[in-house]
Order: sequence, then structure tokens, then C-alpha cells
Amino acid sequence: MIHPIYTCLWFDGKAKEAAQFYCSVFPDLAITSENPMVVIIESSGQKFMLLNGGPHFKINPSVSFYVVCETHEEVDRSWKSLIDGGSALMPLDKYDWSEKYGWVQDRFGVNWQLTYGKVEDVGQKFTPTLMFARSMAGKAEQAIQFYTSVFQGSSVKLIARYSASDHDVEGTIKHAQFRLGAKVFMAMDSSMPHQFGFNEAVSFVVNCDTQDEIDYYWERLSAVPEAERCGWLKDQFGVSWQIVPTILGKLMSDPSRSERVIKAFMQMKKFDVEKLKQA
Repeated sequence: MIHPIYTCLWFDGKAKEAAQFYCSVFPDLAITSENPMVVIIESSGQKFMLLNGGPHFKINPSVSFYVVCETHEEVDRSWKSLIDGGSALMPLDKYDWSEKYGWVQDRFGVNWQLTYGKVEDVGQKFTPTLMFARSMAGKAEQAIQFYTSVFQGSSVKLIARYSASDHDVEGTIKHAQFRLGAKVFMAMDSSMPHQFGFNEAVSFVVNCDTQDEIDYYWERLSAVPEAERCGWLKDQFGVSWQIVPTILGKLMSDPSRSERVIKAFMQMKKFDVEKLKQA
């Protein structure tokens, strides 16, 4: 079965503020649900979970979001909003791959790659982009092969490699696009001396209907036992995932049992659906 995958962004008490900001930057985004812990924003079938997780983890450029803007005006407008209080990793300019492109880290630390183009060329407006750096540099292709083997309905759309004239390791991945189920991801290698790597501040959520499905993803993805907690895991490349039962939202929305459900799952590493139902 093909399961939807969506992104979770970790904030220190500013999830609602960030959600409102992103909805002002990207008009197609809207808040669809919220509580003191989590705010959900959605656009055209794409979902972001903004989590008030505390000060433990900070978002960094190891995961960015490639955003296709269909007019120059949209690129300029989005850039102007995102750069306010943020910083440019690559200035807004014309590049070999785009008439207009820029990489900006916003005031909350979230990274966006804005480009002029057509959404249909990628298949979605917002695309998570994984940068394999530091000890993971050169492992993007291995990761793509691994992820596409785990998720049903997956495929590799495009792989472009660094050439001898590029300022990186020849043959490693300069840009790749691959589909995990219904969602497109991008990846790249970078051997530059970056001071960041993957962490829990950006994770990917997989909703599962059954315990068997939870067991399937947990067994294949989890590679760091000490990172397992409350449905979270970390894979062999350091990328964080949340393997969550679909029924959890319904259980949490029931005021008569939500407190017991929270207490139950706080004791868990991998979610146990039956124990949650019994709470």
C-alpha cells in the first residue's frame, strides 16, 4: 500500500507564528488544524506539521524545500518575505539551471530554494531536498536506492552527477529526483566543509493503518536504537522518520481519553496500536 509522507518541522514554541508566516508567504498554504503542540498547514495535497518541540533541535540546511514559482513576480515576492530576518545561502540570480533561483534560510531557520518554473515539471510545488554532507557526503545514491526499495510505488526520476569541472567529487550526485509513493523528493551530495547534518528538527511522517505496516517500516528504517522514542526513529543516513498509526489523531481528539493515550505512547518506542486503543 502507498502511504502518504509529509514533513514535520521542529520549533521552540513558535509553530503557530511560523505557520501564519508561511501562509502569508505562500498563498496556497492554509492552516487546517491546530492545538498547542502541533499546527498543520496544507496546500494542494501537501502537508507540513509544525511541532512545538522545545529547544532541543535546530533546523539547518541539510533539508531544504525546493519551491517552484510559476511567475517571476512570485519568486520576487516570496524571496522578499523569506529574506526578512533570514539570510541568503545562494543569492537570487540567474543560474545555469534556472532563469531565476535563490536559496534562503528564513527567520525560523527553515531553508527554501525558490526557482522559476512550472509545477508540472516536478509534480508538486514544495519538494523536500536532502543534502548528504560531512560523513554522509557521497551517500546520496545509496540512500535513494534504499528509500525506493522500502516505499511501494517508488521510482528514480532523475540523477545528475558532478563532472570534473564542478567544485565537488566527480561522479557523486549533483541533483537527483525520486518518488517515494506519491511524493517527490530531491537529493544532493556536498563534500564542502559544512557544519551541519541531518537531525530531528526535520523529520518525515508516515501514517500507517495497521500494526503490520508500522512493523514493516520500523524494521526497515530504524538503524539507531537510542533514537527510538514515541514513534520516532533514525535511519542509517541520520534522517529522522515518524511511523505513526492513522488512528492516533482520532484517539487524541477524544477529550475523555487523550490524556491516557498520551501517557501510553510516551512509554513507547515503536507505536503499539492495541495498547493505544486500550488506553
